[in-house]
Amino acid sequence: MATSSSLKSSISVSHSLHKSFTAPSFTNSTKTIEVFHSPSSLPMRITLNHVPPLSLSRRLFVPSVSGIWDALTGGNNPRDAVAAIRRGMLLFRQGDVLGSLAEFDKAIELDPRQKAYLWQRGLSLYYLDRFEEGAEQFRLDVAQNPNDTEESIWCFLCEAQLYGVDEARRRFLEVGRDPRPVMREAYNMFKDGGHPEKLVAAFSSGRENEYFYASLYAGLYHEAEKKVDAAKQDIVAACQSTYAQRSDDYMAALAKVHCLCRNWSFS
Repeated sequence: MATSSSLKSSISVSHSLHKSFTAPSFTNSTKTIEVFHSPSSLPMRITLNHVPPLSLSRRLFVPSVSGIWDALTGGNNPRDAVAAIRRGMLLFRQGDVLGSLAEFDKAIELDPRQKAYLWQRGLSLYYLDRFEEGAEQFRLDVAQNPNDTEESIWCFLCEAQLYGVDEARRRFLEVGRDPRPVMREAYNMFKDGGHPEKLVAAFSSGRENEYFYASLYAGLYHEAEKKVDAAKQDIVAACQSTYAQRSDDYMAALAKVHCLCRNWSFS
């Protein structure tokens, strides 16, 4: 990435993006980012000087990849590509997985730089049983952000469908330490093998979001092992959780899409 003494980017915040994201560290000169939450708001200035990776919400970073790049290179922000990503996410939330993929692919056509960050596209590919392309997408994501626990897990899930659990584990993408305890435990379970029921039990009396994520990833682990009934039990429980019912987290929508794709009732 090119360096600059000052980096200014107008970043729109999408309330539909809630997955944790670890931003790349800046290790050269001091940089100042001005973040605009809306066109009429005053910017919030953030100064970065040899900063370690930060855990940020994807809703702040992902739609702005091209904007940050263009601020560095002097290009124009391809707003149409960002709009296509947002349309794709909305369609996925509505259960139109194929339509969502078409929008994500359109975004890449408009701005090829987006592809390396389109984790949403990888999720759509998984639910369309296009596992090889999904694994490729998640490997691209991890190459850009080597601290992304969930992309590592989803790559495993795709490759488990292609090659089986043992081979997927041999190919496992190791990443940095996730700040969320539930995702650290989930990561270790997928990486080394484990017991999904213990993951759920460990977080059943914790925060609402922790119980949701424990149930979701326990169910996905069961699915990788072809244990359909156990997968259904945990993912339906995730859908029925208070967090899934109240949150606009993209992964809460994903749990419901999972049930729709498997013809499971969760209401």
